[in-house]
Amino acid sequence: MEIKVEHQPSLAYLNNLDVFNWPIWEKEISTFPWTYDDQETCYFLAGNVIVTPNGGQAVKMGEGDLVTFPAGMSCTWEITSDVKKHYCFD
Repeated sequence: MEIKVEHQPSLAYLNNLDVFNWPIWEKEISTFPWTYDDQETCYFLAGNVIVTPNGGQAVKMGEGDLVTFPAGMSCTWEITSDVKKHYCFD
């Protein structure tokens, strides 16, 4: 299972996905386990995170990144600066 990170996608691409109408999630600096029941796509407005899939390699992401997490993935989130992101579950 792979985390897909698109660094600095174009505004046109984000608008095409309707990202700015997705709900917003915010979270302070913390570390916690998470499992994705459904695929999630999110766009980071602020913050930095290291997500480590169980048994996999750590992936860094943050402000300006469009990220897709696969359904069924279990991981650990390490938020290193407060996060604010738009999100959408498929």
